[in-house]
Amino acid sequence: MFKIFKYSLSDLLRSSWSYFYLSFYLLLGFGLLFFNPDVSKSVITLMNVIVVFSSLIAVVFGIMYYYNSREFIELLLAQPIKRSDIFIGQYMAVSVSLSLSLLLGVGIPFLVYGVADADLIKKFLVLMAAGVFLNFIFVAVAYNIALYHENRIKGFSYAILFWLFMTLIYDGLFLVSLMTFKEYPLEKASLVATLFNPIDLSRILILLQLDISALMGYTGAIFKSFFGTTFGFLIAVSCLSLWVIVPVSNLRRKGNKKDF
Repeated sequence: MFKIFKYSLSDLLRSSWSYFYLSFYLLLGFGLLFFNPDVSKSVITLMNVIVVFSSLIAVVFGIMYYYNSREFIELLLAQPIKRSDIFIGQYMAVSVSLSLSLLLGVGIPFLVYGVADADLIKKFLVLMAAGVFLNFIFVAVAYNIALYHENRIKGFSYAILFWLFMTLIYDGLFLVSLMTFKEYPLEKASLVATLFNPIDLSRILILLQLDISALMGYTGAIFKSFFGTTFGFLIAVSCLSLWVIVPVSNLRRKGNKKDF
């Protein structure tokens, strides 16, 4: 698995797509800090870009890389290699390459402009950790979708639909349910519902680190009272970890049974 990971990672790092993705974050980071030297405000702006854009790129690039490497996978399956090692190795390579582009593309501009000297290093690290988690989560989901669907059009459609559901539809349904049952105490239900959406969970963790949860109103106070504690933060990180572990475990199980 490590050899497959190493080869796939080197192949991804040489691709023009990786350079384009890295350049996008570099230009975005330097542009934000050039026009607004306030590092704290730039982190807030980057939050929305990273949470939404990185998850979209992860799910699209993950499923695209799988379908484009089908012939290579079939060649590897002819060798005495465990099937799950092939898929896990490729999954790790895609996730790591996207995460490196994110970390370098965003980290370099902020280090140049002194994020380490602005007492924002903890908040910045939470932002980067959320982006890395989303990369690993959505690439894992993309690989699971691709393994279940041989048709590329269906695979891409389901991948985009999953991203849209987590980004827009889930929040819409959540707000509708809050409005419908507003006469009932929904504090605990809203906390539980947040744990089932990695995008919302990542966004809330970043907002709480930036101390602007007051802008979220009463709901923000509830989230701050739970996720603002050490226990709540550990629960959130554990849920994000489960969002990685569960799809990867299914990827291993499905990969061992995959028949080409």
